Amino acid sequence: MARKRGRRVAPSSDHHETGAKTSTRPDQFSEAAASDRKLITIFIVFFVVIPAVSVLVYRIKYAPNKDSSYPQFQEDGLVKTDVDYQEILDENSKVLKNESHRHYTYPVLAYITPWNSKGYEMAKRFTNKFTILSPVWYDLKSQGTGLVLEGRHNADMGWISELRRNGNALVLPRVVLEAFPKELLKKKKLRDKAIDLIISECKEMEYDGIVLESWSRWAAYGILHDPELRNKALQFIKQLGHAMHSVSSSRNGKQYLQLVYVIGPPYAEKLQPHDFGPEDLQSLSDDVDGFSFMTYDFSSPHNPGPNAPLKWIRFTLQILLGNSGARALANKIFLGINFYGNDFVISEGSEGGGAITGREYLSLLEKHKPKLQWEKNSGEHFFLYVDDEHINHAVFYPSLMSISIRLEEARLQGVGISIWEIGQGLDYFFNLL
Repeated sequence: MARKRGRRVAPSSDHHETGAKTSTRPDQFSEAAASDRKLITIFIVFFVVIPAVSVLVYRIKYAPNKDSSYPQFQEDGLVKTDVDYQEILDENSKVLKNESHRHYTYPVLAYITPWNSKGYEMAKRFTNKFTILSPVWYDLKSQGTGLVLEGRHNADMGWISELRRNGNALVLPRVVLEAFPKELLKKKKLRDKAIDLIISECKEMEYDGIVLESWSRWAAYGILHDPELRNKALQFIKQLGHAMHSVSSSRNGKQYLQLVYVIGPPYAEKLQPHDFGPEDLQSLSDDVDGFSFMTYDFSSPHNPGPNAPLKWIRFTLQILLGNSGARALANKIFLGINFYGNDFVISEGSEGGGAITGREYLSLLEKHKPKLQWEKNSGEHFFLYVDDEHINHAVFYPSLMSISIRLEEARLQGVGISIWEIGQGLDYFFNLL
C-alpha cells in the first residue's frame, strides 16, 4: 500500500507528507486549475468523453519525437491518449529486451523506499537507466542536547554492492533533517555535529553522498518567515555542501561527496518567505550538486484532481528558473515525476481516498473494467468507478503518455527528472527512461 500523503503542512519524514502549502495558488494559474476541476466535475456528472478532435490535437502537439524517443513503443502504438484498460493489463509487465539501454539521456534520480520492496528490485534491474539512486533510509533527530542519525538498520549493503557491479549510478541515501530547527540553526556546535554525523556515515558506509530534505520541515515550523533564521538555514546548507565537497568519495578518489537538496514548488508568482525561489537556487548553486524539485501532490482528498497538471509544472519551473542567473542552473534541477497515483472519493458530501501503487491500480482495472479518459488540460489519464458501497471514485494514475510528455517537457527545459518512487510504478514505465 502506498503511504497516505498529507498536504505538506506538518513535519514528516515522507515526501508524501512533507512540505508547506500555506500560500494560495497564483491568479494566473488558479483560473486554469478551476477549469480543470470544472471539467472533471462535468465528467463525474455526465460521464462525457473528451471530444475526439481535442484528443487528436493534443496527441499531435505533445507526442514525443519518434526519431529520438522510445522507438519500439511508438511502433507498438502504446504511447497514446486513447488507451484501453485491457491493453494496460496485457502490456504493463513487458519490457524491452535491452533493459540497460537509456532512451532518456538527461540525469535521472530515483527514490526507493524500505516499505516497498519492489523498488529495490527495479533499481537492480534497470540500474543503468539511473544517474542517482536514493534509498529513503535516514533521519537526523534531536536527542537530549545533542543529535543522532537514525536509519543505518535500513541500509542494505548487499543491494548496494550488486548495484555497483551492474552499473555506475551513484548511491545517495535520503536524510530528513528532523532535529529541532531553531536549536540546530542557532548553535554552531549542533550545526558542526550534524555535518560530522552525515560525513562520517558517508565514509563508513561508502556512500557517494546524500539527498537532504529539510526545507519543507523548516517551513512547517515557521523558521523561514524569520529573515535571520532563513539566512542561517541557507548558510547551513552551504556549509554542509562545502564540507562534503572537501571529502573524496571512498569509491573514487577523484570524486567528492555529492549533495542533492529537496525543494518544493512555489505556489504564487509573488514568492512567499517559505518558498524556495530563484535567488535561493543561485545562492546554493556552488555548494549543492542538484535540486530534487517535488512537482507532484497537486491534489488531495480534500481537493481531488490530477496528480501534477502539466500547466502547473510549467508554471513552477518558470518561477524557479525565472531570471537569467537561475535559468543557467536548469541542469541542476531534477523535475519530480510521480510513479504513484491517487484513488479519490468524489461522492457528494464525502471525501477520502489516497495514494495507490501500480499493483493496486491494476486490481482496480481488473475489477471495474473502466473507460479511461484523457484530461488534456492536465495531461493525465483518469477513470471513474463506483465501489461496492455505491460510493463514486476518481482514479488518477500515470500512463505511458502522461510520463512521456513530462519527459519531453523536462528535455525542453534542460532539466533532469526525479521519480517518487520506482517501486510504485508499472514495469513498462522503465522502457521510457
